Amino acid sequence: MPELPDVVVYMERLTPLVLGQPLVTVRLPSPFVLRTVEPPISEAEGRTVTGIRRLGKRIVLALEGDFFIVIHLMIAGRLRWRAPGKTLQGKMVLAEFGFPDGMLYLTEAGSKRRASIHVVRGEAALAAFERGGLEVLGATLPEFTARLRSENHTLKRSLTDPRLMSGIGNAYSDEILHRAKLSPLMLTSRIDDEQVAQLFEAMRSTLVEWTDRLRAEAGSNFPEKVTAFHDEMAVHGRFRKPCPVCGAPVQRIRYAENETNYCARCQTGGRVLADRSLSRLLKDDWPRNIDEWEA
Repeated sequence: MPELPDVVVYMERLTPLVLGQPLVTVRLPSPFVLRTVEPPISEAEGRTVTGIRRLGKRIVLALEGDFFIVIHLMIAGRLRWRAPGKTLQGKMVLAEFGFPDGMLYLTEAGSKRRASIHVVRGEAALAAFERGGLEVLGATLPEFTARLRSENHTLKRSLTDPRLMSGIGNAYSDEILHRAKLSPLMLTSRIDDEQVAQLFEAMRSTLVEWTDRLRAEAGSNFPEKVTAFHDEMAVHGRFRKPCPVCGAPVQRIRYAENETNYCARCQTGGRVLADRSLSRLLKDDWPRNIDEWEA
């Protein structure tokens, strides 16, 4: 799922292409991507783009007349830009937004259609999409501390809960926790002030660093290879590969369609956290620490 760094770079590259430009045409090859009926999306045609906003992981196109198009990419949704004369076709294309200088496409890989478009009129209607998460890069340490401790969850859940923190998902939460040297399963009720400060600095530095990386990778082009997996990441998506800090094999906890990646030596004092499916299968053979795992 595109997270804060990806969304920021999308917005930066989209701004010079569409800001101040009229939305000439809207086409929905997959009508189910549109989750609202009033106002009709056809009313967006001819309106000038007056702004581009981020609401958590959502991208909002603000149009004249207090009109808003809210795009949620979910897991496999991506934005693509094509210059005039170059098109995208196929089942992946869910929506097309035509501008004088090109076409913005919303695509989604796979068969599960989770990406969505909502069309609303007025700031009050737009506010309904605000989940209330803290904008972490603009927050102070006391604000972050208060929000983190407002509910008792694991650190992993607290970082990825859009009601608590804005824009952080599965990938960057793994990277943040590894940099902070904290267990993903530590409860927020048990974290001390020094650890909160570590987490705060790790969160800020990780998000800034990866935004800069993705910005440099895209250059002046529209980002085409938006992914949650990068070779330069420390732990996310790197199960069994060596931790870049200590060399121990990266571990994972799988649940539903997500997984948490971490380094046992750097983050959990060497303890291998139980993975429900594997630990149930292996039972007494499940390694309790990183030394047993490597053996």
